[in-house]
Amino acid sequence: MSNFWGVFILMFEAFFFIAYLMILFQVVVDLFRDTKLGPFAKGVWIVALVFLPLLAAIAYVITRGPGMAERQRATQEQRLASGEAYIRQVAGGQSAADQIASAKKLLDAGTISPDEFAKLKAKALA
Repeated sequence: MSNFWGVFILMFEAFFFIAYLMILFQVVVDLFRDTKLGPFAKGVWIVALVFLPLLAAIAYVITRGPGMAERQRATQEQRLASGEAYIRQVAGGQSAADQIASAKKLLDAGTISPDEFAKLKAKALA
């Protein structure tokens, strides 16, 4: 029976230790992500996290918790925008106005007929 409780306590301790590590890593990442916090303040927080880890992590989450969420959201939005811009660049997609202008140049050069121009224009606007 004591073996059961030993395993149970070990699992309980492991759960809280992993949760603590996740919070600690999130705090450190947020410290380096924050551009408004000065280098001296960042150093103080790091020293506090080294010497009083649990207390410092709880204090950081309480005092700077709402800012953590905002900075994480801003980073996610920036990554999403960067990814979308990269996809647009790689795909080489033109806007509808660019496609119509290209088709108009082809029409003026006599390369395509007015019917083909109308089809290309309708496709670009669709």
